[in-house]
Amino acid sequence: MMGVILRTGLGLLAVYCLVVLLAWAFQARLLYLPHVGREPVGTPTDIGLDWEPVTLRTRDDLTLDGWWVPAERARATLLFFHGNAGNISHRLASIRQFHRLGLSVLIVDYRGYGESEGRPSEAGTARDARAAWRWLIEERGLAPGEIVLFGRSLGAGVAAELAAALEPEATPGALILESAFRSVPKLGQRLYPFLPVRWLSRFDYDVETYVTQRLMPLLVIHSRDDEIIPFSEGEAVFAAACEPKELLVIHGGHNTGYLDSEPDYSAGIAAFLDRHVERRPP
Repeated sequence: MMGVILRTGLGLLAVYCLVVLLAWAFQARLLYLPHVGREPVGTPTDIGLDWEPVTLRTRDDLTLDGWWVPAERARATLLFFHGNAGNISHRLASIRQFHRLGLSVLIVDYRGYGESEGRPSEAGTARDARAAWRWLIEERGLAPGEIVLFGRSLGAGVAAELAAALEPEATPGALILESAFRSVPKLGQRLYPFLPVRWLSRFDYDVETYVTQRLMPLLVIHSRDDEIIPFSEGEAVFAAACEPKELLVIHGGHNTGYLDSEPDYSAGIAAFLDRHVERRPP
């Protein structure tokens, strides 16, 4: 009897160790989903907006694909970092929202996403963000204060890291984080409590720390109904952040909250920009 119990216990331990090993080995495939909706599904032309294709070159010599969607008499420019699945063509509804707010938009696919070269990684998305920032400063001739960084879901980690890394004289006009998480290890431990995620994780995206490192207006947007990144994650990011900061609570799912919560979503962003971002001269 004891032998059966021992063999069963050892078998279960072996299965658990295998699960842990697989989680460690394939975690990049859990975090980055570039092949979910890899093909483009449209362009800003389909929603009646003028746009230009943008090709960026990263410091490690990769080519990234993006769109520049200008707004007439733009109040500011939004640098848009999207989530971990799909590509820029799946963000047309968001681009339309921001355009209606009088924002020009630069949106870029991370390496390995859409038509961008390479494979995604945490260091890679940081380089991608810097390439997009340089394009706005060097090619469009924008001042840092005219740029609003926006990140949704995984993009919140990318945007927050960029905001924290820029030199003080290059401080953006504002930072907007939607569906943000504290860090990948903390979120992973919450989602997979049966795994030693904090020990296993090879990724960080420490948003909770990034928002303490720079003084700039911050808007945290999160839905109480978010089924992927719990509302308390956004609350924790907001609590950790330096002033000035605001919290916009919306409703709806992780991938639909920005639509489910219209018009409050757009009105909240507009009010935040009115309070904190100086309009560009015509």
